[in-house]
Parts: sequence; structure tokens; C-alpha cells
Amino acid sequence: MWTVIDSPIGELRLVERDGEVTQIEFSPFPSIGQSGDGRPRGGRDDAHPVLTETARQLAAYFAGELTDFDLPLAPVGSDFQQRVWKELQTIGYGETASYGEIALRLGMTNAASRAVGLANGRNPIPIVIPCHRVIGANGTLTGYAGGLDRKQKLLELEQDALF
Repeated sequence: MWTVIDSPIGELRLVERDGEVTQIEFSPFPSIGQSGDGRPRGGRDDAHPVLTETARQLAAYFAGELTDFDLPLAPVGSDFQQRVWKELQTIGYGETASYGEIALRLGMTNAASRAVGLANGRNPIPIVIPCHRVIGANGTLTGYAGGLDRKQKLLELEQDALF
């Protein structure tokens, strides 16, 4: 099931499967028939409890009132991607980490930062799994599946809420 919500960074499509969030998609959205992982997405259900709660928590996040999400998540990816996505969830609200730092936290060398970047870019649940908090080693904003403008807005939102 899925629904669409408005947000300060454009429309977001929230997708659940078996009571767990599997994707948050930025507009323009992929075709409705299939999800990014190739599985059928199902029909629209604006009243589905998991989607309603996801929408509520995202609204609170965008309002600067929520710093930690508490949602059932089921991102689909390889074991390595899962490890990276789990590590992303340890980056605190308003904080950032470099791709190399994430690699080191995973017990790898800085040379694995490219692989971390690829996994980061395939994160199917952005914002909730905060891939926007990963930046280049020199502090610059680097690629973001939703576009660098969205990444910058998310980071600014978190900084503004802290001060």
C-alpha cells in the first residue's frame, strides 16, 4: 500500500508492505505499478495505520518537533547495504558524517567510502534513514538521490531546529 503527502521538499510517496515502511520516494515518482525493488506496490490507502503514522512523524520532523523516528522499517537491499543503512541511523539529528567515517565505523578502511556512497544512494527510506546526513570528507554536499537542493534543505531544517 502507499500514500502521498506534501512536504517542504515536495511530495513524498510513502510505501508499506506487511505493516512495515519499505520506501519513501521523492517526486517525480517512479511508475505506480512497481516499487524500486521490482515488487508490486499495491493500491493507494491514505488511511493505512503505518502510512498514517509515517506521515504524522514526517510532519513532526518537518515542523522541527521530532528528532528520532519510531517506525517499523523494512528496507530491501543486500547485506552490505543493510549494514550501511543501519549505521546511518546512528548519525544524530543535526549531525553529519563522511562516507569514509561510515566505512570506518563498519570496520572497513577509508577506501570503502565509495561502496558506502553507493549503498547510501540506494537507501529506499530517505529522511527516516538519514542518508542526507552523509557528506564529503571535505564537508561538501555530495550526491543525493533526491537532489542536492533537498539534501541542503533537510540539513538546514535540522540545524535551524537545534538553534
